[in-house]
Amino acid sequence: MPGISSYGGNEKLKFNPTGYFRAEKTSNRWWLVDPEGNTFISVGLNHAEDVNLKHEHNIDIWKNKYGASREKWIKEGLVKDLKDWEFNTIGYTVDFVSGTWKALDWHSDDAKNVDLGHTAYKSWATADYLTADKPYCLQMRVLEIEDWNKFPGYRDVFHKDFADYCDFLARDLCVDHAESKNLLGYFLVDIPGWARHASGADFEYLKRLDDKERDIKLYDVASKYYETITNAIRKYDPNHLILGDRYNGNKAIPDAVLRAMKPYVDVLSVQYFPSNNPSGHQQMKEDLDRWQKVADKPVIIADIGNWCPTHMNPNRESECKDQAGRARDYIGAINAVINEPWFVGWHWCAHVENPGRGWGIKDPYDQSYEDFRGPVSEFNKNVYEKIMSYTTSGR
Repeated sequence: MPGISSYGGNEKLKFNPTGYFRAEKTSNRWWLVDPEGNTFISVGLNHAEDVNLKHEHNIDIWKNKYGASREKWIKEGLVKDLKDWEFNTIGYTVDFVSGTWKALDWHSDDAKNVDLGHTAYKSWATADYLTADKPYCLQMRVLEIEDWNKFPGYRDVFHKDFADYCDFLARDLCVDHAESKNLLGYFLVDIPGWARHASGADFEYLKRLDDKERDIKLYDVASKYYETITNAIRKYDPNHLILGDRYNGNKAIPDAVLRAMKPYVDVLSVQYFPSNNPSGHQQMKEDLDRWQKVADKPVIIADIGNWCPTHMNPNRESECKDQAGRARDYIGAINAVINEPWFVGWHWCAHVENPGRGWGIKDPYDQSYEDFRGPVSEFNKNVYEKIMSYTTSGR
């Protein structure tokens, strides 16, 4: 496409190239910058996994359409979809494929959590990213303290064992990707339970403290956590962004944690699933703006999505009544934040609908929901034009 780089960056506004993705702040906004120096907004797709085509109802598609080949599925399935839908980034790849979605209700104080979770045992191999040849993000499960995790592991971040583990994790992952031109950077924990966890678990240092005392000590714990893992990453990979934890914007992000991450992390990454209406979109913008003011970082919405009743999941409760309604909500949600000076991208949930998650851009039979895909593709295609028009107007 004219004016669009091979990475999906905007060639009309350039910085000096460094050969790697980075973040830059101009007088009027933050940008990501691609390896060639072009401004870049990360329009990502999350939860792309071939396991979603291996159910009893669709395994014939996996075998016949893709020849039971992960390489063929990546090239002829996912990468084609990304191009057709005008997404430029492979986001968080693991998916939730078992259990019921209501079990993952972490939005309230009485949130449930489960011992099923995402398919964290499996993610993309280095060779898979080479096959895709698209910008991508990597995730590092530094601590098993996810809000959805029924048995979180609140390890002692001050102990040498934690530093040794971080060094191992970075050595195992970062060495293979340190020279990658397509890597944006490293996510850490998926919606970490920095606020009080629904299971009742907590760091040993924070147990039996009231909220005020806990907040003071929480800063010390979070600072040590971020210092330890980022030092380990930088030891093996000095080139790429540290995207930080994928915070749970629908629950709570303690200010103490945002202040602790500030010296170590390059991007504020927040998952946020707003209500499907203008007031919900406005609330998301206000929340992100408040957290950004504390962190003083560019912001990626690391997971955002919506849903509606479908043939496979007819009982989905949503203000979006159909796929066209989902598309309107997608556009409304992103329009609410796209011209904020801190906004540098969003990663959409999800690729293929499955019985566990229950929504996607494709139905369970690997066909796009066209009433959703059409308007969304057109919106994604014009992202830079919309941002540049607003930015150059001096607003």
